[in-house]
Amino acid sequence: MLIFGLVLAAAAAAFHVFIFALESLRWTEPETRKIFGVASEADAETTKPLAFNQGFYNLFLALATLLGIALVLSGLTTVGLTLVFAGTGMMLAAALVLVLSNPKMARSAAMQGGLPLLAIIVTAVAVAVG
Repeated sequence: MLIFGLVLAAAAAAFHVFIFALESLRWTEPETRKIFGVASEADAETTKPLAFNQGFYNLFLALATLLGIALVLSGLTTVGLTLVFAGTGMMLAAALVLVLSNPKMARSAAMQGGLPLLAIIVTAVAVAVG
């Protein structure tokens, strides 16, 4: 069961790497603007520095989670699980902030927070049972 939790955490991390790529590398692209609801290229250019920074937050959450997974798999379970729970917990917290700040973003928040929530639940149950 722990492996399944780690797989979910890895999937959450992969999704956040994808978000990083959109926000930090492809922000002004028409497809990315459509995903984030940025109507014009001018608006995208204006918000590009903010999106660039936000993308790196997503990348760092993903990297912390992936490092945690690697540490768990290498036998450093306590520190590894700490990083997995910290990374996925902050991913989930960010999704909650998104939906609480703008209820119209519920679908995006569910996409952003669904995998981290499942990873937290499954991993916590695995730790409690094990």
